[in-house]
Amino acid sequence: MMMRSCCRPLERCFGRINGDGLLWHMDLKPHASGDFSIAVVQANSSLEDQSQVFTSPSATYVGVYDGHGGPEASRFINRNLFSYLHKFSKEQGGLSSDVIKRAFHATEEGFIQLVKRSLPVMPKIASVGSCCLVGAISEGELYVANLGDSRAVLGRRGFDAEKNSVVAERLSTDHNVSCEEVRKEVELLHPDDQDVVVYIQGVWRIKGIIQVSRSIGDAYLKKPEFNRDPIFQRYGNLVPLKRPVLTAEPSIVTRSIRPHDLFLIFASDGLWEQLSDQLAVEIVFKNPRAGIAKRLVRAALQEAAKKREMRYRDIQKIEKGIRRYFHDDITVIVIYLDHQKESFHSKGTLGSITAPVDIFSFNSNDAEENQVIEVF
Repeated sequence: MMMRSCCRPLERCFGRINGDGLLWHMDLKPHASGDFSIAVVQANSSLEDQSQVFTSPSATYVGVYDGHGGPEASRFINRNLFSYLHKFSKEQGGLSSDVIKRAFHATEEGFIQLVKRSLPVMPKIASVGSCCLVGAISEGELYVANLGDSRAVLGRRGFDAEKNSVVAERLSTDHNVSCEEVRKEVELLHPDDQDVVVYIQGVWRIKGIIQVSRSIGDAYLKKPEFNRDPIFQRYGNLVPLKRPVLTAEPSIVTRSIRPHDLFLIFASDGLWEQLSDQLAVEIVFKNPRAGIAKRLVRAALQEAAKKREMRYRDIQKIEKGIRRYFHDDITVIVIYLDHQKESFHSKGTLGSITAPVDIFSFNSNDAEENQVIEVF
């Protein structure tokens, strides 16, 4: 199997930059049962969001990985998770919830091993982690699996009196202790630790540190040995643990794709901090397909600007790093669901599209690693 990479010289064939040097987008591409659009805007000094779409004549995989503490975990997931999905689905004769769960666990174990090897030269890697949202469409079945607070939302036609409208249906679970149900879940798992979830400066956090309760990585909150390691102790941020306070066990939802299902939005929490589920699906429903992911990102940026009593074009001028004070990294992938039977085989192509590893570096032509697309 041969792989070729498309980098900066051919970027306009596959992905575009524009007036905002921290925004990248791909207007529209085909997948097995419709079209998809992708857009990413960078706010952090190093882009912590990573994302990819795999397409074949019979299946479509979507991944959105929102890192925290650094980009290492989200980049690791981007390089490895889909490979595990392919490997385990081949071994088990097709995609299933068990295949997805095994792929998540293998990715977690692989990253923990990387942390152990890297600790002597990069002790902070023990505190790096990532949310992980995956969608898969195969043989008319939809699978959504997630860790953390990235979100998948379905846009479907309303029923009866609402049939000419669109309704948002959330398919994923936000594993964030700002949700009372998630706080109770964590507290029930730690009845002997009154401070497992604390309220600090208006925000609920696990051990006063992190909002998400499930992730890939965050080894120091899962493995007590890292807090005892002399190298990590010099780095600081020690959290005495009796047992892990985070888990890598994904929530998985499976459902058949139905005639009234129109499209799916997969996005990091940077989008959902600015737009409601319903507003997001209405934007997709009311606008042309081409560039729809970029349109959602811009709507989020406009809302972020409005909150600061700024203009959208003023947000665009703010450099990476500083921009994080105004909004988070935002990744959006919109998957359209066309129900013509022939589309499942005639439109699908075999390939994997990956957003740039770092938008600023890609737009500056600074980093060879910033490939946009891989075709298998």
